[in-house]
Amino acid sequence: MGTGSVDAVFHALGDPGRRRLVASVAERGTATATELAAELPVTRQAVAKQLGALADAGLLQATRVGRETRYAVTPQPLGDAAEWLVEVGARWDERLAALGRSLAAARARAAR
Repeated sequence: MGTGSVDAVFHALGDPGRRRLVASVAERGTATATELAAELPVTRQAVAKQLGALADAGLLQATRVGRETRYAVTPQPLGDAAEWLVEVGARWDERLAALGRSLAAARARAAR
């Protein structure tokens, strides 16, 4: 997954309302904007707009079923974003370990 795709995932999940929608869709398996809006203090149109942003980021897949659009979670982009976090975390772990070794060596030299 490219950095742009990871950026899109983090941007989409940066909004707490969109995170709640992803969680709600994941709990249900699939959902429509109408079903989700029935449980929220916002309009169906507002929910549909947020679902569209999540679909654009690849986090949801939209499927037309008759007159409805049903949304389902697409797990791959979340996995790719988590993988990116692990890679970045590993690099920071390496840097912090090197810094720790450098500080320990400096303390040892100063103690002599």
